[in-house]
Order: sequence, then structure tokens, then C-alpha cells
Amino acid sequence: MPKLGMPPLRRRALIDAAILTIGERGTLDVTMSEIAGRAGVSSALAHHYFGAKDGLLQATMRHILSELNADARNALARSRTARERVSAVIAVNFSETQFQPEIIAAWLAFYVEAQKSETLRRLLRVYARRLHSNLMSGLTELMPSSEAGRAAEAIAALIDGLYIRRALKDGTPNAASAIALVEDYLETKLLQHKKPA
Repeated sequence: MPKLGMPPLRRRALIDAAILTIGERGTLDVTMSEIAGRAGVSSALAHHYFGAKDGLLQATMRHILSELNADARNALARSRTARERVSAVIAVNFSETQFQPEIIAAWLAFYVEAQKSETLRRLLRVYARRLHSNLMSGLTELMPSSEAGRAAEAIAALIDGLYIRRALKDGTPNAASAIALVEDYLETKLLQHKKPA
């Protein structure tokens, strides 16, 4: 008889294995048996937990989004000012847990697959709305609302673009330079709206 708590552990092991396998291959064109083998479970057990491969891929995307959302909520809770909130949202997208080669490759693969999968497209829309909302929570206090919306859109595009560029390069992702680039853009926008003393 299996121990209590084993199904969540096995599900998590399969999700972690999916991230690593997708990250290595740079595509969602992986098999359930490859992922199961990497997780140390049978392919039948993987099918039992997730059904078809699409179920595992969707669960993997949900897991990545859930971790990002939890990290963002924690970072926002520690922020005291509007400016700190915006910087926290930027930083969390390039944190050690998010901006690592496997996660970056998984994001790129999910973006590509979302062109064909309505479910993945919907999950990416949830991510985009959440990112926009988190950025707006600080930006609307720093500049007029219409400009805040444009700045949030530009910051989101920079974040996504830096992920794409990183996915296409070899080597270790440099989070500090990515954050600095987005912060430079933000500072430029804030200077345009600074009230004269």
C-alpha cells in the first residue's frame, strides 16, 4: 500500500522532470516515457496522474505560473512604496528560481505551443494579465494612468523579450543585467513624469 503523501510527491517529481526534459530539448516534443523515466516512475503512473502528455504539460505550466505568482505576492507584500512594488515585480521575474535555463527554455516552448493550444494560450493570458496588474499596482501612483498602462506593457515586453533572448543563448543567465536593463527603462519613464521641485 502506498504511503500517504506519495501522489503529490510523484506528481511534483513528474512536473520537475518535465521542466528539465523540456529545458534540455528546448521543445515540448518530448514523450511521456522520457519524462517518467527521468522522474523515476513508470509511464503508466504518469498517465494515471495526468492522462495524456497534454495534461502533464498543462500542469507543468500551471506549476511555473503558480510559483511565479507566489514569489510575486511575497515580494509585493514586502514592498513599502509604489516604486518598490514595481521593482519587486521586475526582480521576481529574474529571480534565482525563475530565471534559470530550464525554466527559460520551458517558457519559450510554452509560448510556441500556445500558438496551437487554446489551454496554454489561456494560461499565458492569465500570466500576462497578472503581470500587468502587478506592475500597475505601483505604476499608477508614479505616473498618469494612461502612461502607467503603456509603461506596464513595455516592461512586460522587455521581460518576455529578455527571456526569449536568453533562451537563444548559451551560458548562465545574467539576472542582474536583465534587471538593470528593465530598471533603466523604468527610470527613464519616471524622469519624464517627475514633478519639478
